[in-house]
Amino acid sequence: MKLGGGWVVPYPEPGSAAATRMGKANRRAGSKPEEGLRRELHRLGLRFRKDHLIRAGSIRTHADVAFTRVRLAVFVDGCFWHQCPEHFHMPKTNLGYWVPKLTANVERDLRIDEALGDDLWALLRLWEHVGCHEAAIEVVGALAALGHPRARAIVDGSAVGVTRGT
Repeated sequence: MKLGGGWVVPYPEPGSAAATRMGKANRRAGSKPEEGLRRELHRLGLRFRKDHLIRAGSIRTHADVAFTRVRLAVFVDGCFWHQCPEHFHMPKTNLGYWVPKLTANVERDLRIDEALGDDLWALLRLWEHVGCHEAAIEVVGALAALGHPRARAIVDGSAVGVTRGT
């Protein structure tokens, strides 16, 4: 199997029926942390695109949440798939597959970050373990810094229909 960045890895043979079920249950988009962040952003009155395709140079990627007018791409990265420094643990079996696969994921993230930056997109990467409210606060801060009017109103406390906290 060929991965992005030129990595070639053997096709992974699942070690058990449980591993097969877990692998099939993994979703590319719409994970619980993504959905929680989107719910919180929507509750704050922010509107956005979800799973939005962005083309930057030769790179194509789907931002989990995108604010196209201010060009902010938000990614909610899974601790396992993107090697969170706080929670990641390398699997103990099938290392011939997992090491290059997970390394390629991190390298792809770096290529995406560089391409989006070159194309003048602001980028925010959040770990899945960050709570929905805390993640939304980070997004609002990034949007306010980019001049998004609704986000600035939320930060200033003048947004109508938004309760702070909770």
